[in-house]
Amino acid sequence: MEILGMIEQGAEARVFNVKYLGKAAVLKERYKRKYRNPILDEHILTDRVRAEARGLLRSKIAGVRVPAVYMVDLDTGRLCLEAINGITAKKFIDRELEERGVLDNDSLLHVMELCGRSIGKLHSDNIIHGDLTTSNVIVSEKNNPVEVSFIDFGLSYVSTSAEDKGVDLYVLERALTSTHSSADILFKEILVSYKQTYQSGAKEVLHKFEEVKARGRKRTMVG
Repeated sequence: MEILGMIEQGAEARVFNVKYLGKAAVLKERYKRKYRNPILDEHILTDRVRAEARGLLRSKIAGVRVPAVYMVDLDTGRLCLEAINGITAKKFIDRELEERGVLDNDSLLHVMELCGRSIGKLHSDNIIHGDLTTSNVIVSEKNNPVEVSFIDFGLSYVSTSAEDKGVDLYVLERALTSTHSSADILFKEILVSYKQTYQSGAKEVLHKFEEVKARGRKRTMVG
């Protein structure tokens, strides 16, 4: 494996551009935390890497576009993944808003529709992403048609709970509205395609989503 350069250094991991068996790839390396008990730290690191690899595989089987997993090393906390060309949904929304001045344009609403469809597929297969934010969705505009890919499954898990799925949606709504104050229209578009895709369970999930949202508002008011 040839490391070509660092993409980003976050709170949980470093991410590098690499070449793996001649292919462009991404290496994600999770940190060991010296302030934690070494045994606990190793357990957490291993769980996160394993959860991400499993989440990516399950999601691909569910028909959601995610990076292919090339290599998993639990001892070093390393995960080598397919490189997905594109920009984050957050940057895509920022750019569309800057260039067009409005959020309700066809290209942006189409991307939200694709996001809702993908989340519907995840939840249909009882996959909880655990960190659904606009920074964890990649928009590939050069593909024809445009595609969206989901990344960062380190907090993912399997659950049949409608509340867990509702929390997934709540995290995404908060991510949208906290960075784009007029983003309600985008989230509504996500929910339309979500309900169309996850017809068997969306009604119950959205009921739980409203409950979670109400609890969130109450905590904000109380402080």
